[in-house]
Amino acid sequence: MTGERATAEAPRKPMTVLQASFIGVGAMVGAGIFALLGAAGAVAGSAVWLSFLIAGAIAALQGYSFAKLGATFPSSGGMLTYLAKGFGEGHITGLVSWLFYMTGAIVAAMVASSFGGYASAVVADDDPTWAVVFAIALVLVMTALNVVGSAAVARVQAVIVNVVLAILALFAIVTIANWDPSLLDPRGYPEVRYIVSSVALTFFAFLGFGVITFTAKDLPQPARQLPRAMYLALAIATTIYVAVALGVFGTLTADQVVEYGATALAEAAKPTLGQAGYVLMVITALFSTAGAVNASLYPSTGMTRHLAEVGQFPGAFGRQIGGRAPVGLVIMALLTILMIVALDLNSIASLGSAVALLIFSTVTASHFKTYRQTGANLIVLVVALLATLGTFVVFTTTTLVNEPRTAIALVIILVAAFVLDFVWKRVRDRRDARPASNRPGSP
Repeated sequence: MTGERATAEAPRKPMTVLQASFIGVGAMVGAGIFALLGAAGAVAGSAVWLSFLIAGAIAALQGYSFAKLGATFPSSGGMLTYLAKGFGEGHITGLVSWLFYMTGAIVAAMVASSFGGYASAVVADDDPTWAVVFAIALVLVMTALNVVGSAAVARVQAVIVNVVLAILALFAIVTIANWDPSLLDPRGYPEVRYIVSSVALTFFAFLGFGVITFTAKDLPQPARQLPRAMYLALAIATTIYVAVALGVFGTLTADQVVEYGATALAEAAKPTLGQAGYVLMVITALFSTAGAVNASLYPSTGMTRHLAEVGQFPGAFGRQIGGRAPVGLVIMALLTILMIVALDLNSIASLGSAVALLIFSTVTASHFKTYRQTGANLIVLVVALLATLGTFVVFTTTTLVNEPRTAIALVIILVAAFVLDFVWKRVRDRRDARPASNRPGSP
């Protein structure tokens, strides 16, 4: 009877394993296959499908680490909670927390800009002003959706992802059935170091899997369901990426893919499906990028509330505006809009990937201190860390050296995160050191 009463009285959780995985798939697919195919093609040529496969393998290694951590330490703080379990609530966790928060805005801004570009091409003859307007409008709409709550986010995301996956699967089947195998001849591939270097770019397409760690608060049995959602999302995304890359580079030359950039998928659909195929892929891009912005904003609410509770972020981040809109979500949206207006995101497309590689490496390094609790295989963790750091090093030595603007932006973000953490902790420690009677709000 007691067990039945407890079950009946327990609050119902709004999310299923499939919905949690779709949060991640939506973030991954929208952020990657439309935004980065041309950029990756410029580095790896027609071997981009291999880049996606390698990036997927690295993401799976990180996913193993995150799944073990999530099963042991389910929390609305997601991967930042896992970091604190290993390194405590000191400067390392604080620095990474600010980096992760800013990376979310970078991803959301980049994908929203991609949405704006597609929308402008359809209704405003590629007018750049309208592209910015559409991008900002999307951020506002998805912010409002996240204010409504995680149940609404999950339902909308499920619809978006189902539509996107169905159309991309159709695209892959049709293009692969009519491809030109000579365009994928390994003899035309670049040197291995260039393929490995492009992995850092294609890894950006997998950043969304980290978002899944923040669904723990909305899953009935996170210890069992979070790992399932993680593996399912990564399997779906990797399969779609590899299949679409094969279809595109089996239809267009690498030079054509680079030239078409974000619209390469739509152009690749033309030879088989005609103009209708082009329009269909444009519509898919709009759905996909909208879903990615939705998923990118989703973790900001639970993450910032958790960080405010443990003292890593100012207490204001845990509050709500008007009793509805979380401050952390609103600031994330404003930061995203600022980036849309102020930055040429295409020139720093690899920035989010570089920062994420550092963040994921740090989280996995922290796992070494708790792996006995989580039951993780130490060898797998070592391989995951080496693969992630190795990709970052190769990317730095082959790509960043030739992209000074991206390198400078990376340094600025790292410095900004350090300053924010240092200043806030000084303010927090001084406040906590004051007698209670002298603190604001004391009687």
